[in-house]
Amino acid sequence: MVRTLAISDRFDALRSVLFEGMPSSPCPCSDGIFCCPRIEPIFRFAINSYCRAGKLNDALVAFDAMRKLIDGKPSVALYNVLIHGFAKNGEHGEALNLYYRLLRDRVKPDVFTFNILISSHCRNSNFASALELFKEMRIKGCEPNVVSFNSLIRGFFRERKFEEGIRMAYEMIELGCDFSGVTCEILIDGLCKEGRAYEACDLLIDLAKRGVLPCGFDGFTLVERLCAEAKVDRALEVLEVMWNGGNAPSLIACTTLIEGLRKVRKIEEALKLVDNMLKAKMIPDIITFNCLVRDACDIGRTAEADRIRLLASRKGLCPDGVTCSMLLAGYTREGKTNEGKRLVEEMLDAGLIPDIATYNALIDELHRHKIANSPLQNVVDC
Repeated sequence: MVRTLAISDRFDALRSVLFEGMPSSPCPCSDGIFCCPRIEPIFRFAINSYCRAGKLNDALVAFDAMRKLIDGKPSVALYNVLIHGFAKNGEHGEALNLYYRLLRDRVKPDVFTFNILISSHCRNSNFASALELFKEMRIKGCEPNVVSFNSLIRGFFRERKFEEGIRMAYEMIELGCDFSGVTCEILIDGLCKEGRAYEACDLLIDLAKRGVLPCGFDGFTLVERLCAEAKVDRALEVLEVMWNGGNAPSLIACTTLIEGLRKVRKIEEALKLVDNMLKAKMIPDIITFNCLVRDACDIGRTAEADRIRLLASRKGLCPDGVTCSMLLAGYTREGKTNEGKRLVEEMLDAGLIPDIATYNALIDELHRHKIANSPLQNVVDC
């Protein structure tokens, strides 16, 4: 009944059950000496609902009512629900008072208790207090976890103490605490936002070499920032280190780098990146692919672009008429009639040539270009 009322936000009825019904009608499983063991879980669910709805005074009243019904002390989990409720609703001072009340009740705080309060201290610009609480946590024998470190690293960065935040990250590694995607985002994104992209590069490369980067972290923010600053060589280095460490970057990070390489006319490097992507079964979108094919044909690398087209086709990309038209134009400019004819035949088989007249026109264009560029034609022109 309590669960149903709490979920449906019927707080008036919930109040009647908690404060009138339960005290006046003890649970049948109670033998008169000890209370029902389900009382605390029932109240915990109700208190959590009150906190979720912002009814903090009702949550405290329910907590006090529950203390009269249970044997012994409330559990640390129940205190955590209350502390988190007050902290989340901006009542930082009351959250601290509940922590001190927990200590007076000789309830041992756990890692969740400390994480809630450390995060609340940081949100309220009390970073020095957060550090003191972190030290207290260690003194009390409570091992910090990734959430504890994330809150402190974010706090250091908010205070613009970047070196201290980075040192805290390395302390995580020394303690054997696994990095999370959130940890990397705090570090890398935080440095990038402050214009310290090169420092973020060095940090990410070192973390990748140590093998502590979490699966799924792709470094997109860093790649995007480096490409925006035309530092594509560093961006390429970052992705290569991640790839070699078994942490493949995401498709969007690779696509961003391809566009960055194209803008500074590093077409060879972009072709190599696409080749690696395809071998890793990472398929670029057709627009990005076609733009790169065009750039490759413009610098006389039509054969390489065509090879990548064939590889992409085997991996699942469907080159369209635009792709083949650009390759055919490249072969025509380079005077490679045989390769051009083979491509025209492929286009015909794929249904990309509408009729035989178009087919003949394409073949004639190849031959005319070959004759126009032949040494004999040059002699005739003289």
